[in-house]
Amino acid sequence: MPMTPAKAEEVVFHDYNAARARIGQLLFYDPILSGNRNIACATCHHPDLGTADGLSLGIGEGGVGLGPRRTPGTGIDRIAKRVPRNAPGLWNIGAVEFETFFHDGRVSVSDHYGTGYDSPAEEWLPADLPNLLAVQAIFPLTAQFEMAGNVGENEVIGAVNDRIDLGWPILAKRVRTIPAYGAMFVAAFPIDSAEEVTISHIAIALADFMNSEWRSLDAPYDRWLAGDGALSPAQERGRDLFFGVANCASCHSGPLFTDHDFHALALPPFGPGRTRRFDPVVRDVGRMAETDDLADAYRFRTPSLRNVTLTAPYGHNGAYPTLEGIIRHHADPRAAFDAWTPEAARLPRADWLAAIDFVVRDDAREMARVAAAVDIAPVALTEGQVADLVAFLGALEGTESLRGRLGVPDAVPSGLAVDR
Repeated sequence: MPMTPAKAEEVVFHDYNAARARIGQLLFYDPILSGNRNIACATCHHPDLGTADGLSLGIGEGGVGLGPRRTPGTGIDRIAKRVPRNAPGLWNIGAVEFETFFHDGRVSVSDHYGTGYDSPAEEWLPADLPNLLAVQAIFPLTAQFEMAGNVGENEVIGAVNDRIDLGWPILAKRVRTIPAYGAMFVAAFPIDSAEEVTISHIAIALADFMNSEWRSLDAPYDRWLAGDGALSPAQERGRDLFFGVANCASCHSGPLFTDHDFHALALPPFGPGRTRRFDPVVRDVGRMAETDDLADAYRFRTPSLRNVTLTAPYGHNGAYPTLEGIIRHHADPRAAFDAWTPEAARLPRADWLAAIDFVVRDDAREMARVAAAVDIAPVALTEGQVADLVAFLGALEGTESLRGRLGVPDAVPSGLAVDR
């Protein structure tokens, strides 16, 4: 018997303040929050690319351009490393049900450090962050290969290199000393002067923007659930498969189509890996890096499938450029692991990184460990059934909500360039 789907109206979102969201919109597109003032949050999460970047592994600080056209830079400004994981879409991330963020869940609701959250900042996390979305917003700013830059290039990464929280006051001062930003913060927050603006105010503004901008619950599937529309025959067949014998809904459940849990799928590894500080080899052990529990090795967080049609490539490292490919992998992980070839990866050329891009594939023991870590049972699917599942996923693509609430600003108060 197929599982009963949940209705979109069951999604509960955190409250947001419109004035603060407007500040967050400007900051999201403003490179002022990066160490070298050359990359914004939107560079890797742009609405023209489904709030992602269209690459398997992102090109962060030092790159030039947007999306698949982004190049890794030249000379001393070129990137030193690819971003180790795929940029996730931001649809509906203001929902209260999200209690972990990032592919490995390294930011989560927790009392472990007495801050209400478990995060890379541990006990140094600011104490006045109101929700998990605000917490996660400040960590790309301190990530060397995402937004902070390399040691020796700017004062932000220099401070972060001493301790992760020491870079945030520098960024806050940058923002509050721009008159337009300072005035907006004073008007939107209970503070008396721009000198009081901290990274927490910036985080709240970014969170309110992301929360309010990309709420997408108006897909054809939602209209069908409400009895106000029909699915195509292929979408109907795909729905039956999704909630039935294909067993997709065992993990992609609920109104956002995620169980928020972590699963090992034997996705073929490549790239620099997200190695731990004490890890001597190129690899990515996923959730285990946060829990230190061997049972969590190679497990990654289940993504929401809302607007999944817009966020290719797929997998925690973007291993598959198409929905057909990632569905076939789920159907038979081990066979797909063995058949995968590096040509499937969307990696803009960077000759100086070529030696590391696929070096993990030469490590027979690591490859065997990844291949053996599978939490899902194979399911026999025909090509027609794969096509029907793709059709159903198309029914999860929003309509009017894809425009966003505020959109891309024409300019930002720093005067720096807005990615388009």
